Amino acid sequence: MSSRNLMPPVRPRRTSSVGAINLGDTKVPGLSTMRESEQSKTAAKARMRALSETSKGDADLLRKFWLTYREMSYRNTWLTPLLILVVVYGAYFTSGNRTESNPLHAFVAVSYQVGDSDMYGKGIRDLYFVFFYMIFFTFLREFLMEAALRPLAKRMGITGKQKIKRVMEQTYSIIYYGISGPFGLYIMYHSDLWLFATAPMYATYPDFANPFLYKVFYLGQAAFWTQQACVLALLLEKPRKDFKELIFHHIVTLSLIWLSYVFHFTKMGLAVYITMDVSDFFLSLSKTLNYMDSVLTPPFFVFFVVSWTYLRHYVNIKILWSLLTEFRTVGNYTLNFATQQYKCWISLPIVFVLISALQLVNLYWLFLILRILYRLLFKGIQKDDRSDSESEDEPESPVSETYESSKMDTKKEL
Repeated sequence: MSSRNLMPPVRPRRTSSVGAINLGDTKVPGLSTMRESEQSKTAAKARMRALSETSKGDADLLRKFWLTYREMSYRNTWLTPLLILVVVYGAYFTSGNRTESNPLHAFVAVSYQVGDSDMYGKGIRDLYFVFFYMIFFTFLREFLMEAALRPLAKRMGITGKQKIKRVMEQTYSIIYYGISGPFGLYIMYHSDLWLFATAPMYATYPDFANPFLYKVFYLGQAAFWTQQACVLALLLEKPRKDFKELIFHHIVTLSLIWLSYVFHFTKMGLAVYITMDVSDFFLSLSKTLNYMDSVLTPPFFVFFVVSWTYLRHYVNIKILWSLLTEFRTVGNYTLNFATQQYKCWISLPIVFVLISALQLVNLYWLFLILRILYRLLFKGIQKDDRSDSESEDEPESPVSETYESSKMDTKKEL
């Protein structure tokens, strides 16, 4: 009898459609989880060959130093952002001048403090803060993924390159949204907006200044979303099926961020931030539990559906309704460029269209979510007979119609 016949039968992995929730804001790839192109692999091999050659002079040594750095940054995508952060933070904190007269202050800290109060105004230097913390979020994401989340995924028994990458992305989302969501709720609790009250969004308009934590949160979120949009715009990864919807969602979100900040609708912007962050936290948690084959996947997914429906639809529609009923009647309703009064007949349709566009994308994703929920509740667990040595180009789960076209593309490539 052959040894092969003595081997116990391999139990097919059982998974649910939850792993195929390939939607929402949690699926923007990191630089370290993007698929390596043949061009990048060839360039890396060429650098290694050049480094193995004998140096003939100072010029060769300098060239090898540069090639070494390029190879290190290729393997460790967090290296360049870290160097930028070290240089800027080091120069700022060792200068002895931590006031707004220091040119680096606008990058490191929020600007436009109103006297000695806790309130901060707005201005062009806020863009420096957003740009610098885009670099910070790039470093944070890449470093956490490579130094902590990749080893953690392997310790949890996750196998397969593609699955490890997705676990890294989703776990990072859990960390980020697990901080930003409660942070936003804390700010809302200490304001007049608690539980998404809509009338206060307009009663104090225009909000020329915001408390310190409010401004840090608002600009930090702007940096996070802009960094994600830049990664998407680079097109470094093969677009997924709803790539166009995701791009449209980011365009609308960034438009809302910019317009709400410049035209002083930051109270409305805070509510929109929170609805996205809290719902995305439960989305990433559900997907990660599914990758781990956890029995907690179904209840957490159901909880995610409830939170998504409440935050991204009920609250969103509540804000839309307030635009029709309270925007004109609560607070000032006039156009005056001299006094920066923009809550008027011009801004009303612009804000309404943008939030409606956000709602349409969320409704599209809700349809996909409810379809998966239906399978989970009425069709039970689906089988996946593939081994862990699946192609890196294949999707995580075979049961999602959402990914059928991507599967066909992969088969053609193979």
